[in-house]
Amino acid sequence: MIDQLLEGNKIFQENEYKNNKDFYRNLVLGQNPKILWLGCSDSRVTPERITGVNAGDIFVHRNIGNIVPTHDWNFATVTEYAINYLKITDIVVCGHSQCGAIRALDQDIDDAYLSLWINNARAAKETIDSMEKPAVTEEERKERSCKIEKENIKLQIRHLKEYPLVKKAIKSGSIKIHGLYYNLYDGTLTEILD
Repeated sequence: MIDQLLEGNKIFQENEYKNNKDFYRNLVLGQNPKILWLGCSDSRVTPERITGVNAGDIFVHRNIGNIVPTHDWNFATVTEYAINYLKITDIVVCGHSQCGAIRALDQDIDDAYLSLWINNARAAKETIDSMEKPAVTEEERKERSCKIEKENIKLQIRHLKEYPLVKKAIKSGSIKIHGLYYNLYDGTLTEILD
């Protein structure tokens, strides 16, 4: 597999990089993204590809389930750097269809870390469960999962707003927060309103 990555890089150098040398050489001077993208680690949901932006346009933090844990140093440092040093103007929390983390909420899993991590999304499942009858058919399960995925985006935005730095930036009007949902079935990206 590593050989495939290295070969892919050669193709990138010979085509993309060679044809856009000035653009890539300017990236050496620094980054100036305006968006902090908080998304899922899912290999099918690459932010730059699904939004059509270039390298350097968005600052990305990805993890299982596009989760914004309320007390996490890794997440906090990414956000602090993005707000204080990159001066981003927008934060996007992006979830997606067919999310394994969301499906795992309905399963009894023995994984030590994954079980603890996805508890940060459990309230989204509980919200949908309180409003919906249990799913019976495969279509109902798919629809229910989609609703939980979208509710999870709203939940993670609420978590994000608990960070003092984010609260301050929202209050000053220096950042706006957005929820987006990527549908793997048709490639659409839609806004999720709270």
